[in-house]
Amino acid sequence: MNEINLCPCNSGKLYVDCCQPLHLNAQNALTAEQLMRSRYCAFVLHDADYLLRTWHPRTRPQTIEFEKNIVWTGLNINGRKQGRKKDQQGWVTFVAHYRVVDLEEPPQTGHLHETSFFSRDSAGHWYYEDGQIK
Repeated sequence: MNEINLCPCNSGKLYVDCCQPLHLNAQNALTAEQLMRSRYCAFVLHDADYLLRTWHPRTRPQTIEFEKNIVWTGLNINGRKQGRKKDQQGWVTFVAHYRVVDLEEPPQTGHLHETSFFSRDSAGHWYYEDGQIK
């Protein structure tokens, strides 16, 4: 497998077989974790439309601004609670790694450790509601 074609969500699958169908609105996430992975991938690809579309209307911002000097470098899922195909809500705990690129400074690395809350509507669509930074 060519690493360039691997999905940024670290699933080990090709992007075209993983998050791309969700990004193109060709399929819906089946679990909270699948939605979380696809949203991380959307941050990597700067896909604001997908992020807004999958953010619950109750908590969704008007716009999304991407940090120009942040490069997302990896995702680790640390745990899940509920969020399966038959559940109506779920939590996913993850660590998203990044690198800060500034031409005037040496590159720095960091991570975002969060537990995200997801809910599913009556039509079966999962939405990100909010998260708690660890």
